[in-house]
Formats: sequence, structure tokens, C-alpha cells
Amino acid sequence: MKIEHLAIWVNDLEGMKNFYETYFNGKANTKYRNDKKQFESYFLTFTEGCRLELMSRPNIPQNINDLMKEYIGIIHFAISVGSKETVDTLTETLRKAGYQIVGEPRWTGDGYYESVVLDPEQNRIEITV
Repeated sequence: MKIEHLAIWVNDLEGMKNFYETYFNGKANTKYRNDKKQFESYFLTFTEGCRLELMSRPNIPQNINDLMKEYIGIIHFAISVGSKETVDTLTETLRKAGYQIVGEPRWTGDGYYESVVLDPEQNRIEITV
């Protein structure tokens, strides 16, 4: 078995698609629209692994979680970029572009090298080897 895709409700569908295409080399399909439900989505495919679905609908309430605290439920997803150097470079690229780094690049106690960044809508992404 494998995880086929993850889905995120978003406010700015085009902006979020552009972020994942620009910084993580995602490739989006043609936008899906369901006018009756006022629903739109993109599936982004990466070099390997599961896909990411970005979904938008006007009546979805805002998330009320405090970004600096952690709660039960999905807290982040990790994207492997292949090397320590790429983790460092991408982290700095995102910092210079104005994205918030909430975990500086480091070796974790369980042997991962990673940083943590917030995407444009404040979802946590671990950037890892």
C-alpha cells in the first residue's frame, strides 16, 4: 500500500499551485471545476511519491489553530529534496522570498536532516534529504 495523495483546502488556489510548482517542482494537472459545488482543484505530481491535491471552495471556514502550537491531527508533511545542500539552499531561497522558516536546518535525533517552512497559507512543510 501507499499514500496516493494528500489534500489541502486553500484560499488562493493559483497562488498555492504556483508555490509548489516554483519551489518543489510540482507539475499541476488541468484545473478541475465543479460549478454546481463551486469547487476547484489541482493535483500536483512530483518526481516520485504521493500527489498533492489543492482544493478551493468559497464556504470552507478558516483554520483556527495557532501556528506556533501543535494539535492532534496532521501537523506537517515532508518533501525530500535529495541532499543536505539542497535542504540548505531551498531553505535560504524560501527565506529570501519572504516565507517563514519555523525550523532551521538541522540534524534531528533520529537521523534526519531537515528544515521547516510555512507555505503561503501557513501549512508546515518539512524539507528533508
